[in-house]
Amino acid sequence: MFQTMEQCTDFIFKLKASQYKGEPLQSAKIILEALGNPEQKTKFIHFAGSNGKGSTLNAAREIFMEHGLTVGAFISPHLERANERVTINKQQISDEDFLRIANKIAEIIEKKMDGKFPSFFEFMTLLALKYFSEQPLDIALLETGIGGRLDSTNVVTPEVSVITTISLEHTDMLGETYAEIAAEKAGIIKQGKPVVVGVKNAEALAVIQHTAARLHAPIYTLGEHFYVENQKGAHFDYRGNINIDKIELAMAGEHQMANAALAITAAQLYLEFFNAQKVKLALQHAKWEGRFERVRPNIILDGAHNSEGTTALIDTLKETAPHLKVKFVYAALQDKDHGISIKLMDEAASEMHFTQISLPRAATAKQLYEQSTHSKKFMHLNWQKLIEKEMNDLAEGELLVITGSLYFIAEVRSLFAERGWIS
Repeated sequence: MFQTMEQCTDFIFKLKASQYKGEPLQSAKIILEALGNPEQKTKFIHFAGSNGKGSTLNAAREIFMEHGLTVGAFISPHLERANERVTINKQQISDEDFLRIANKIAEIIEKKMDGKFPSFFEFMTLLALKYFSEQPLDIALLETGIGGRLDSTNVVTPEVSVITTISLEHTDMLGETYAEIAAEKAGIIKQGKPVVVGVKNAEALAVIQHTAARLHAPIYTLGEHFYVENQKGAHFDYRGNINIDKIELAMAGEHQMANAALAITAAQLYLEFFNAQKVKLALQHAKWEGRFERVRPNIILDGAHNSEGTTALIDTLKETAPHLKVKFVYAALQDKDHGISIKLMDEAASEMHFTQISLPRAATAKQLYEQSTHSKKFMHLNWQKLIEKEMNDLAEGELLVITGSLYFIAEVRSLFAERGWIS
């Protein structure tokens, strides 16, 4: 089996969903049963959504930790190493525990499934669930990969489900309409368990409301059952079963206020005691790498991987840097509607730079470049050289915004860390 972390991660990174041809979630259930059903030994909150689920999970984690809870978290993607995906109180799983559990799962796959491995994401989900079951956790927070209904994380029965937003993404897998995609995300709602919802699109929200009603799941909707009010700079007031004034966020943007409100509501539904002052302290340091991350005063990294994310990015730029000229660097995967995102950036940019990453699902720089109508648009095959050049060429009053796929942002962050560029 796996002798080193490098050997293990090299192997599991290459696993594709197409390699296992069984029924959806079948392999996960077979392996979990052989592991002793670890998913039944931990309490969970489950997060789904097109945008914001990572930031919302992170805010909830900070709130729980500030209340003294021990909190597991399963997130994706990772920025530098796979261990980032599985944490307890923000401490990554050790290489020893990672290898031990990975070898146990691989052994079960050889015996029970004739060596037919499921996808990388499913493998990591199983590893996380097993690890969490071994630890004295108060709660574990799970972020879906894609969708919800058929996502490998959907083997748990959470105490609370959270659905952040719905946008037209992964249409080849989730459906072509807001209603179809919402139906997939709503698959995480469980019988009688509350669901917290930040979805604004009426078509999508109706599907989620119908699903919740069918499952007798209490629903708490942003703008109906709880509210974000009095937004001023990085401050806002939360209104719901409890009122909290002048909450200050570490992360900029109105969308982050919505994410924080979702996290507050989800935490309130789970916690037996709830302290407003602890919530305020928690959210003051709830940062999320790769989400409007200012790595230098004039350089921002943001994983705005669909049109909704791009809208939030541009709104935040207008709010925080209204007088600066913005140069965008953009690389993305093929399974997104890039046209809308590129149009939005075209309207806000002084220059548009398109590049590509070395992933099988990556869009080419040429494919992205051809969708832009900007008068100053450029195409680059080597993103490292592009970023080095643009960093050196930035003038006063200019801002470099590197955006697109979170996989791209992860590679950029690794380069910045390697070169010592992150301040």
